[in-house]
Parts: sequence; structure tokens; C-alpha cells
Amino acid sequence: MHDETSIGARLRALRRWRGMSLDELAGLSGLSKSHLSRVERGLRALDRRSHIAALANALRVSEKDLAGGPHLTPDPVQAAPHATIPALRTALTVNTLTSPAVDRARPLAELVEEMGRIGRSKYKHVEVGEKLPDLIGELHVHACAPADEAAHRLALETLIEAFQSATFISRDLGHDDLASIAAIRAAEVAALLDDPITTGKAATLRIHTLPPQAREVALAFAEKTADALEPHARRGLGAQVAGMVTLAASMTATVLYKYDRAEHWIEQADDLADRVPDTPGVNWGAFSKTNVGVWKVALATERSAPSGEILRLAEAVDEERLTSRRGRHAAFLADVGRGLARDPRTRDEAAAWLLRAEKTAPHKIRNSAAVAETVTVMLQQAKRASVSRELRGMAARMGIPH
Repeated sequence: MHDETSIGARLRALRRWRGMSLDELAGLSGLSKSHLSRVERGLRALDRRSHIAALANALRVSEKDLAGGPHLTPDPVQAAPHATIPALRTALTVNTLTSPAVDRARPLAELVEEMGRIGRSKYKHVEVGEKLPDLIGELHVHACAPADEAAHRLALETLIEAFQSATFISRDLGHDDLASIAAIRAAEVAALLDDPITTGKAATLRIHTLPPQAREVALAFAEKTADALEPHARRGLGAQVAGMVTLAASMTATVLYKYDRAEHWIEQADDLADRVPDTPGVNWGAFSKTNVGVWKVALATERSAPSGEILRLAEAVDEERLTSRRGRHAAFLADVGRGLARDPRTRDEAAAWLLRAEKTAPHKIRNSAAVAETVTVMLQQAKRASVSRELRGMAARMGIPH
């Protein structure tokens, strides 16, 4: 069951390839030998970003080599979104701000309206992927030959939103290189607009897509961006964009074990959330008091906080406010489940949270490497304890041997 597709098995193979003992790898990574041994045997999940980064650095490989890339299964819900990636890649690379790849476009107002629907997650994941490539091409037509200055700015601002969707779709599906391309394109557009809030939007994408080896750079950039946005974050969109930057800074600091900085930035996010309505369904990036609560759970899971703390934080989140943000809602449920799965006393509860996450956004969860790692280890642990039929069914849908 614990085969070459699991992170533990890849860790063992990469360690042996490097000719390292467990003692040597422990010394280089800062993780204990016993912890690494349990990971390699499938008894402990390796799903913390900080641990994956430390091991990849010690082994001198990429995090993708260790964590694995997207693996397609016969399940259409898991595999179908990947079919949209080639067209999205083409749209991001062949269109430029001086030469669009298409020569005709729908009216700009129609494109703006469609981008708004995508931004509010009204489409299923695969439908978003199908609509974005054409939308990106047509927005370039308007950006290159605008009716007037206002139309030019509107086309560029809408392109930022399109590149944001492209960034996170690509990341969800494991295509990190494409996510980076989308983030770079957003930065190019933001430079033309020369507006602090738009620049902040593009900055959030850069923070999320800088390579793992550049996390110190990402944190410094996030903190600099947050400071630059402060005069524009009194209310409304400025506060929402600044809030998303502070949340990204908090997670980056957590992965770097800089918990004091992480606490500072989550407190800043809390303050900014007080300035905007608690309406994640319509706010930019879903930033809101509810979404700050969601991120607090994610930060606690990354720190391997006790299950009691994770449950306390989860209980403070009003899930009803997340219903229109299926991806965000599913990520929250999965983070709770992953956190609880580390404690033998709450593993049954963890399975229930993970199954709820899958039901909420199956395309996202079945493509999540972190969830797959947790489920793999839970099944390995099931050799010593019972496991629900539902969890085995989830494993089957994710292509996990069981």
C-alpha cells in the first residue's frame, strides 16, 4: 500500500540515491531520526511545508521531486481539470500586451462580467479552465487596441483578475511553473497601471509562486508590500488587498519557523478584516473576518498545533459564509482534517472532515498532494486500527493504493 507514489517512499529513495543515512539526513534537515523513520515507513505524514522544504534542501532536490507532481487517475473529477491546462498554458504564453494571439473579441463589458462570474466561483473548476484561455486572449485584444483610456485600464485590471484565477487553478492542479508564469504576467500588467492597490494584487501572486528556495525573499517582499499598502488600506478594496498580503506574509513566516512574525501579520490581518464586511463571497480574494479565521486554522495545521487548538479555531469559523467559495471552504475542511489526523485520538474525526472537504470541492481535494499524503498515512496506520469504508472510498477516488 505504501508504494512509490507516497512521499515517504520517495524520501527513502532520494535519501538512498544521495547515499545518506537517516542520521545524516536528520542532522542536515533538523528533523529527528525517529520522525524520518516513521515518515519513510508510512507511519507519519509529511505534509508540513517547512518539513518538506528542509528535507528537499538537505537532499539537494526540488520540493516537487519529494512531494510529487500531479498524478492523473481514471476518476474524471480528478483528471478532467488537467485537460484544460494546455490551452491555459498557450493563452498565457502566446498573448502579449503588444500582440494578442486572436484578432476578435467580445465587447469588453461582456468579458468583465464573465470574469466576475469566474471570480465568484460560479463555475465548476473544469469550466473555469475552459473559459479562461479565450477570456485571456480577448482581453489582450482590448488591451492592445482600446476604445479609450478608461477601456484600456479596465481591460488591464480585468487581466489581473484573469491571471489570478490562472495562478491558483494551476497551483491547485500541481502545475507550479504555469502558476509562476501567470503571476509574472500579472506583474507586467500592474506595472503599466502603476496603481498601488493593483500592484498589491499582483504582489500576492508573486508571494505565492516564488520558488521554495526563495521563501526569505517572499517574506521580505510580502512585508514590504504590506507596508506600502498601509496608506491605501483604510477601507474597501485597499483593505482587502492589504489583508491578503498580510495573510500570505503570515503563512510564509510560519513555514520559516518565524512564529513571532507570523503572529504579527495575522494580527494585522485581523485588524484589516474589521474594516471590511464579513462577506467572503464578494470580497477580493475572499478576504474577511471569516477568511482570517480560515487562515488561522491553516497556520495552526502548518505548526502541528494540538488537535484541541485546531478544533477550537475551526469552531470559530462560520462555515455558512464560505458556501459561495467552495475551494476556500474545502481547503478549510481539509486543513482541519489534516491537523486532526496527526493525533490518534482524533483520527476518526479527521476522516469525517476530509470527506466533507472532498464533497465540497472534489476536483480540488482529489488533486491535493497534502490531502493524499494524509490519507495514505491514515490507511497505513489502519493496519493497526480500523478505518472507515468511506475513507477507503476516498483513497480509491484519489488513486491511492489501499
